Amino acid sequence: MTAHPSGGPAGTPKVALDNIRKAYGDNVVLDDVTLHVNQGEVISIIGPSGAGKSTFLRCTNLLEVPDSGTVRVGDHMIDTAKKHSDKQLEELRRTAGMVFQSFNLFPHMTVLDNVSLAQRRVLDRSRAEADERSRELITRVGLEDKFDEYPGRLSGGQQQRIAIARALAMDPEVMLFDEPTSALDPEVGLEVLAVMQELAESGMTMMVVTHEIEFARKVGDRLIVMADGGILEEGDPTEVITDPKEPRTRQFLSAVVHR
Repeated sequence: MTAHPSGGPAGTPKVALDNIRKAYGDNVVLDDVTLHVNQGEVISIIGPSGAGKSTFLRCTNLLEVPDSGTVRVGDHMIDTAKKHSDKQLEELRRTAGMVFQSFNLFPHMTVLDNVSLAQRRVLDRSRAEADERSRELITRVGLEDKFDEYPGRLSGGQQQRIAIARALAMDPEVMLFDEPTSALDPEVGLEVLAVMQELAESGMTMMVVTHEIEFARKVGDRLIVMADGGILEEGDPTEVITDPKEPRTRQFLSAVVHR
């Protein structure tokens, strides 16, 4: 399936994924997918299991390297058909912070140290500089009373908010979220969605793979529906959710919205 390029307003996109193809053996997960994301835009990506959503997101920061296609985030571009250096890879990844389903916090380190560690190792910040930035971000996600706690003493929602603070601490230009509330109880997940909404309102460029249809409708600027390794439908979230054009989109939304 070939996806149509996604433009949005005129101008250079913040993220440009062009003709992305990814296969595992004979299983083609992404088939010539193109998506452009503009500065400050919030893109929600939904679709059935196996549609290629998470793989596509991971291709954005090359945690999954496409078999072909080009990836650009900010000023950093990699043509996957050509040889690229570790430095190019590192520079691109640094521009795109990522939050996963699992929190991946170090259990033996305090919340403050979890957020500060990569700043010191990757950005060469001093401990004082890193800790100051960490305190700002931990406060921003509403957990200023947890600096000295260990992850095991936090709820799942609190741990995910710390994971968001840790990603923000690297000063990314784009934030990628891969089903960030899927492992959380709905009530706890609301805490995380509130932080994500604040980020969106602050102007952060975001790509969010999600099953949270209401979040996509309320916060997203554009809704992307993926199926069978490509983009099936896209547009204004409310329009796509209430009046989908494709039968496959209607089938999927009917199952998700009314369950």
